[in-house]
Order: sequence, then structure tokens, then C-alpha cells
Amino acid sequence: MTIPPENDQFALSNDRISSLLDDIPLINNFKGKWSSIRAKLSDLRTQLIDVSEFPNSSSNPLSVDFLHSVLEVLSEAASLSEKCRNPELSDGKLKTQSDIDSVLAKLDSLLKDGEVLIRSEILHDGAVSSSSSRREAVRAESRNLITRLQIGSIESRVLAIESLLKLLNEDDKNVTIAAAQGIVPVLVRLLDSSSLELKERAVAAISIVSSVDGVRHLMIAEGLQLLNHLLRILDSGSGFAKEKACLTLQPLSISKENARSIGSRGGISSLLEICEAGTPGSQASAAAVLRNLASFGEIKENFIEENGVIVLLGLLASGTPLAQENAIGCLCNLVAEDDNLKLLIVREGGIELLRSFWDSAPSVHSLEVAVELLGLLASSAPIAEALISNGFVDRLLPALSCGVLGVRTAAARAVYELGFCTKTRKDMGEAGFITPLVNMLDGKSVEEKEAAAKALSSLLQYTGNRKIFQKEEKGIVSAVQLLDPSISNLDKKYPVSLLASVMISSKCRKQMAAAGAGLYLQKLVEMNVDGSKKLLECLGRGKIWGVFARS
Repeated sequence: MTIPPENDQFALSNDRISSLLDDIPLINNFKGKWSSIRAKLSDLRTQLIDVSEFPNSSSNPLSVDFLHSVLEVLSEAASLSEKCRNPELSDGKLKTQSDIDSVLAKLDSLLKDGEVLIRSEILHDGAVSSSSSRREAVRAESRNLITRLQIGSIESRVLAIESLLKLLNEDDKNVTIAAAQGIVPVLVRLLDSSSLELKERAVAAISIVSSVDGVRHLMIAEGLQLLNHLLRILDSGSGFAKEKACLTLQPLSISKENARSIGSRGGISSLLEICEAGTPGSQASAAAVLRNLASFGEIKENFIEENGVIVLLGLLASGTPLAQENAIGCLCNLVAEDDNLKLLIVREGGIELLRSFWDSAPSVHSLEVAVELLGLLASSAPIAEALISNGFVDRLLPALSCGVLGVRTAAARAVYELGFCTKTRKDMGEAGFITPLVNMLDGKSVEEKEAAAKALSSLLQYTGNRKIFQKEEKGIVSAVQLLDPSISNLDKKYPVSLLASVMISSKCRKQMAAAGAGLYLQKLVEMNVDGSKKLLECLGRGKIWGVFARS
């Protein structure tokens, strides 16, 4: 069929619809179906009039493609109407009925495409001039692609989403602009496509959108519809699609409601299967989602039922560094306050795997989860002994002086847990743990200061370590400053305990007094802080009266 110039397509389409509407009453076969075709043709003519009224309709590529598709279907309908006017039905009744149903389906599709085309703003957009802003150009292109994703053939939609992926990958600002134009719900609907190629590209685009903080709420707003699509991909998608689905689930799984939905729909089982047999990238992403899910106590039972700890240890043994890091992070969330799971990790070789990861960690930042797991495991005295015998005390010391806040804080907490007996406290003191912990008392965050005070309160239970602490020039002053009630979210019992351990020294008492310990302790006594009253009385018995007059 020869397609006439674009300016004539509207007139030609209208003429063919009029001709068909005139012919249909003459058809005696399948009258009910032809009546439906007649109604759809009338709706299509109305749409064509609406489209033709846009100033750019004759030159806009989407409008031209739409008219091309209209003429093809009208030509097919005209040929079919001619056959149906023949009472003998030369192609047979079943074949003719099938052809009529096909035309009805195509008309339905055209009407949907026409509705999308009219509703979109794409026909309002003229050519973007060289003087137009970059933002306006991206906005116009986004509208164009959003419309193309909703109309036409599968092939044309695949081409559109490839262009969209290129646009989104260029810049996070492009993602924000496209999201503002309404790309997210369109992409979510594409996840229901029968085309595997289109579905894979759609989940890839969604994963890009989910990585941008400013538009992440739009993903969350899609709720269970998006979650269900993603979980189906985890079950039956390709390795590429599974990886992208996991990337999308990472921000979604932070929500307790979403975590509950993922757990109740078999998501944990699917994610663990990916950890066992997925691609390296998908394993790391799946472990990251599991790490989020494990932070919710009510989900823990799902992990136990699916033998999750064993799977995570397997990933720790053979996964990429990122996958190993996420596996350890997940184990941290699982074993907190669960001694049975801690013992299971030890029985399954977890200590050796942790040591191996620690020694080969690609960066200091990646050590944070390893140090955290060390502290959690060490909270069980029998496990702490095994950790010490595996050389973790020596490994822990450098972490206290590293440049990463989270690693230092986790390390100080681990010191407290490992210092469960006099021998270990003595060994740590002699190894040089006191000095970095004293430095951390002046740390950047309340968490770091508290962790250091807590660790020191344990280590100073050994007499030899008190002598080391007393030699630290700023130790007493830094500890006294932590008594200040204005420093909120810091458990005062740890600096109180720390200072009480060196109270026997006259020199230390004088330093405490000079640093203002009396006033702070008076306020802490009123707050019923453990040990504060006794410490205040000790200062009083030392007859350091001047301390109470300090302002």
C-alpha cells in the first residue's frame, strides 16, 4: 500500500472510515461483531479529528506513525467487509471470524494509542531550538519517549526504551526530569509486558530511577504492584533482570511494610537462591536486599526456615567483595541478640571466613561490617575465646586508629566485648589499646565517644591498665567532659565507671576537680545515673571542696 503525503493522511483516513460505516449495514454475516467494529470506527474518527487539530500533528513522528497504523487497519477492515458481503464466505466461517476478531483487537489498540497521544503533551511540543534550555530539551524528549512507550508495536517500544535508558544514564538530573513527567507508572506497567526484551529494559530503567534519592518516593508510591512484578522477576527472570530487580528492591526493602510483603510472598527464598547461583552482580544486590530485610525481627524466622545463615556463609566464602560485605551485614542483623545463630556461624566455619575477609578487605570502609560482626560474636564468652585465639585482638588494634568513624566505633564496641577476662584486658593494655581509645573520647560523634568510654571502663578493671591510662595527658579531662548532661544520647554510666576506676589516685582526683567533675556529678546524681553518687562522695571525702564552687 502506498502511503500518501502526511497532509493527506487525515483526509484519507476519514474517507475510509466513512466508506466502511456506509458498507457495514449491508453485511449480513457476523452482524454483532460488525456492529462493534462500527462503534469503534466512530470513536476512531473522533480521535482523528482531535489529533488533526494539533498544529504539529502532520509533522510529529508519533502522529505520522499513528496515522500509518490507522490506514493499515482500515485497509484490512475494508477488505474483510467486502468478503463478508459475500454470503458464501470464501475463506470459511472460522477463518473469517478469526480475522474479524483480529480487526477488533487492532481497533482497540489504535483507540488506546490515540487516547495516549491526545492526552500526552507531545503534540504541543515543537522542535527544540538551539537556544532552548537543556532542561526544556530533556523535558520534551522525556514526554516524547513516555508517549512512545505506550503506543505502537513491541519493536517500536523497545526502541523507545533504549533511548530512554540512554537519557537516564547520562545524568541524575535527567532522571529527575523524566520522573516529573510521569515515567515511573509507565515503566511499572511495562513490567507486565509479554515481551521479555521490553520487560528487561523496563526493570533496568526502574533500577536507575530507584538509585536517585530525589525521586525514590515515586517508586515507593507504586506499592504492591511494583513489588509483585519485581518478585516475579526474581523467580523467573534472566540474570540481568534479577540483578536490576534487586537493585530496585534495595531502597524499597528499607520500609517495614515492604519488608513484610517481600517476606510473605516468598521473596527471601528467591533472594537466597540468587545468592547461591546468581551472577556475581545479582548475588551482591540480593545480599544487600537481604541485609535490609534482616533488620526486621519479625522476618528472621523466614531466614531460619530457608537455611539463610548457611547460604550467607557460602556467599562469604566465594562471593565478590561487595557480596561478601553485604552477606556479613546481613549476618550482623540476624545474629544480634541470638546466641544460637552465633554458635551456628562458628560451627559452620564463620570465624575463619570472617578472618579471611578481614585480611583481604578492599578498603577500610568495607571493614565496618566485619568489625561489627566480630563484636556481636564476641558478646558470647566461649566465642570470644575462639576469636582471641584466631588473632582478632591484633587485627582490632589498627581499626581503632583508622580514618573511618564507623570502623573506629565498631572496633571500640568489640574491645568491650572481647575484654571479658583479666588476661585479655591485660593483653590489650600492653598491646597499646589505651591510647587510641583515649583519643576517641574526643571523637567526632556521640556514638564514638560512648563506645570508647565503654571500652575503657572495661579495660581499666585491670590495675595495670589504670597506670597506663593515668599517663595519658588528656585522659581524665576528656572523660570528665563526657559527664556533661548537655551531651545527650550518651550513657553517662560509662564515663562514671571509667573515672571511678582511677579515683584512688590523688593526682586523678585533682584533675577531675579541676575539670569540673563536681558540678557535672551533682546533676547526674539528680538524674539517678548509676555510680554518680558514689563517685561524688569519693570526691568529697578527698576534701576537694573547691570543685563544688566552679561555674
